[in-house]
Amino acid sequence: MFKMSNGNPSAAARIKGSGDYPDIRGKVELYDTYGGTVLVVEIYGLPETLEEENGGFYGFHIHEGAGCTGDKEDHFKDAGMHFNPQNREHPRHAGDLPPLLASRGVAWAAVYTGRFYPEDVIGKTIIVHSKPDDFRTQPSGDSGEKIACGEIVSLAGEIEEGN
Repeated sequence: MFKMSNGNPSAAARIKGSGDYPDIRGKVELYDTYGGTVLVVEIYGLPETLEEENGGFYGFHIHEGAGCTGDKEDHFKDAGMHFNPQNREHPRHAGDLPPLLASRGVAWAAVYTGRFYPEDVIGKTIIVHSKPDDFRTQPSGDSGEKIACGEIVSLAGEIEEGN
């Protein structure tokens, strides 16, 4: 699959923790590939207290909003709901992704989805939640608090310029 993308991501997001979880940081790279997208995820600083509570699993979704801002109750309120352009029920939203599995505060994953291409989600957000998605509860899988967020940006210009 990576050969299809020439090894260069089409888009990426820098992940940063909320005010309650400032140590979370990382990146998600999105590769355009035949029939969809490969996401390569590296997240560091996930809280080990949550890891013990949730078995190391964290909810992970593309959200429809463009910004990682919010208020005291929801640090990333402006990220909105799951990316769901076809108006389907959870877990069939285009932005529904498998949970991240962390060990000692670190999660790494590579995920393929045929539900969208990178260009479909540029300007959207990626959220890490405090609990794993249960894949049943409507509308978002009871995945808990939004603990980290990243805004998805295009890398096409950087790739063309060789940066």
